[in-house]
Amino acid sequence: MRSAHSKIVSREALLQRLSAERYRGKTVVFTNGCFDTLHVGHIRYLAGAKEQGDLLVVGVNADSSVRPLKGPGRPVLDENARALLVAALRVVDYVVIFTEPNVEKLLEELRPDVHAKGTDYTADSVPERAVADRLGIRVAIVGDPKDHSTRSLFDTIRKAPHA
Repeated sequence: MRSAHSKIVSREALLQRLSAERYRGKTVVFTNGCFDTLHVGHIRYLAGAKEQGDLLVVGVNADSSVRPLKGPGRPVLDENARALLVAALRVVDYVVIFTEPNVEKLLEELRPDVHAKGTDYTADSVPERAVADRLGIRVAIVGDPKDHSTRSLFDTIRKAPHA
């Protein structure tokens, strides 16, 4: 098994690796997220994404793109720590950190076979749907119902009695 560190790659290296993997007939699945501390919802989401193909590529939001999405005090963990946590999961084949506010440009560059999103979306509400359609990328909704979130985990921790 490859080390977690070796799974975190630059965009350029990822493009080269995916080209070789496609040559071998592998199906590429792409998904993305902030992953600001892992919880059970993330694990189920990533496992569901992996079921859609042979290779799972995960885009992890850079710190600069998490703040506008999640608000003050976020991310709690820096982008390198978050990428390493995601890369340590067996179902994940590659991790790439991205700075853009959405993954449209990454979809255009990587051209995965499948773009997986969590159950907080429907096939019609996926923000990158138009780009995926234009590129012939299948959109898959994966994971369990969205009743887990990092925000609710943090709220539970804040409310817990402290000894």
